[in-house]
Amino acid sequence: MSITIAEKYAAAPSKASSLVRNAVFAIAGSMFIAICAHIAVPLPFSPVPMTLQPFAVILLGMTLGPIAGSAAAVAYLMEGLAGAPVFTTHGPGGLFQLLGPSGGYLMSYPFAAAIAGAFFARQRTFLSGAFAGTAATSFVLLCGAVWFANLTHAPAHAVWIASLAPFLPGEVVKICAAAGIASALPNFRS
Repeated sequence: MSITIAEKYAAAPSKASSLVRNAVFAIAGSMFIAICAHIAVPLPFSPVPMTLQPFAVILLGMTLGPIAGSAAAVAYLMEGLAGAPVFTTHGPGGLFQLLGPSGGYLMSYPFAAAIAGAFFARQRTFLSGAFAGTAATSFVLLCGAVWFANLTHAPAHAVWIASLAPFLPGEVVKICAAAGIASALPNFRS
């Protein structure tokens, strides 16, 4: 069976509209991450504040898919590098935010969105979302702790106290919330 020229070009608008749709979702997703960055609690014993950014990243990865979710996280980082006030106010902003104590967490976001999206793609259930969120959050925390340790040259127990332990209870809540929301929402993936 051969495809006619008319049929070939009739399929093209759906691909173009899918690309535009994903771009719009990615830009909107970057704004969602920025809003969640400003919902922050500074910790007196750590230069890294507790924010809702990881929640936004894993939720976007699960709802938009690995590519559009990662694109949203990349757009968010590029907006921050350009000087837009998208990062939490508990840091220097811009490039210095990415090179500072929270840089490892921030730079892991595109990959975390891809991880969450890939693991959630097969089965859109709460349990699948909890697994996807746990995998993505583990990656974020690992990158953040490794970056923090290399930046500060702190011993392992200090890294545990300043960059991992205080975030674990909140991350469980964020994972459950993202899994519940993503499993209840319609599929936005193209």
